[in-house]
Amino acid sequence: MFDIRWVRENPEAFDAGLRRRGLTAASTALTALDQGRREALAEAQRIQAERNRVAKEIGARKRAGRDAADLLAAVAASKDAEAAAESRAAQAEHDLEQALAVIPNLPAVDVPDGPDETANIEVRRWGEAPQFAFQPREHFDIGEGLGLMDFAAAAKLSGARFVVLKGALARLERALASFMLDLHTAEFGYTEVNPPALVRDHVLFGTGQLPKFGDDLFHTTDDYWLIPTAEVPLTNLVAGDVLDAATLPIRTTAMTWCFRAEAGAAGRDTRGMIRQHQFTKVELVSIVRPEDSDAELERMTGCAEAVLQRLGLPYRVMLLCTGDMGFAARKTYDIEVWLPGQGRYREISSCSNCGDFQARRMRARYREEGAKGTRFVHTLNGSGLAVGRTLVAVLEAYQQPDGSVTVPEALRPYMGGLEVIRADGT
Repeated sequence: MFDIRWVRENPEAFDAGLRRRGLTAASTALTALDQGRREALAEAQRIQAERNRVAKEIGARKRAGRDAADLLAAVAASKDAEAAAESRAAQAEHDLEQALAVIPNLPAVDVPDGPDETANIEVRRWGEAPQFAFQPREHFDIGEGLGLMDFAAAAKLSGARFVVLKGALARLERALASFMLDLHTAEFGYTEVNPPALVRDHVLFGTGQLPKFGDDLFHTTDDYWLIPTAEVPLTNLVAGDVLDAATLPIRTTAMTWCFRAEAGAAGRDTRGMIRQHQFTKVELVSIVRPEDSDAELERMTGCAEAVLQRLGLPYRVMLLCTGDMGFAARKTYDIEVWLPGQGRYREISSCSNCGDFQARRMRARYREEGAKGTRFVHTLNGSGLAVGRTLVAVLEAYQQPDGSVTVPEALRPYMGGLEVIRADGT
């Protein structure tokens, strides 16, 4: 969300940022709406000032015993004119807010320009892709071969893009989430939160999912929305607050189910757990001072990378271009894990610095000690990690020729010491 005063004062910079996003210039249209709002407000104020002047004259006439009928009629007419001007101002303000609400964040200076993922830049790689003496299988073949991943049962219950995990795979998913939470809280200083999975409209507006992306979400009949990510409730914990600067940074993490009505492009990843309507994710959220947000993005990305390193899963970090970033982001790193069954890297985490974009929508501010004024905080969010996709990566990276799967050492304490997952359950 943008401050219209900033747009008025920096129209060229604003339009240049939109063009980098592949959008048309909007400053002229926005400032025209703002000008209409300001003119209508000025007209209402002028009418009110004139009415106050006339009211004094009415009083003077009455004290002098003179007739004031004409002035009384003028006052009555001015009330209607003022109401009409206020109505025009309110409509212009509504139109302005609606227009601003669907404009994405402007990209940071160091974000590469480009139309789509083909223009993303690889920043670094970690680990070597594992070599197999056999043709590695994809995760759904492994899971179904173990008898512990059932898409047919899920379809009977809920339709496509759902899965039922059983036995050791259900426990493995839970182990992954617990491992991630323990790492982020014990080593990286995040505070674990268990937030609601149902939220109201204003919460999704605050983080930027509404009004533009409502079709991608699940909406209940009594006006709740199922969260698409824990970023939504975690970030909104500071909505409307004026924080003490001494409390910053605030770092929170949560493991939640996430729900997305739009699970990806039609025909893509129709098999397996890559794109589902319901999935588990561990989210990281940071609330920081503006001058600290660039460094916080690097830190957060490193925290997400640490999960993959501890699990021994090779990955690469990609800096997203302007055409591939999310709506609220000003800069984003994607972490892509190597999937041997697919023979390629796939996204497993996205870490974004949103600057003050979400904070303005949420009205989340902070005050330095002794300062009179306030400033908007900067917000950041990242997957630490997508649990289902991490399960996919573990199955494919640790698969064995006989169809079994070796449990990564970091997860064995969470699996009761289990070292190998086999079809017979041993």
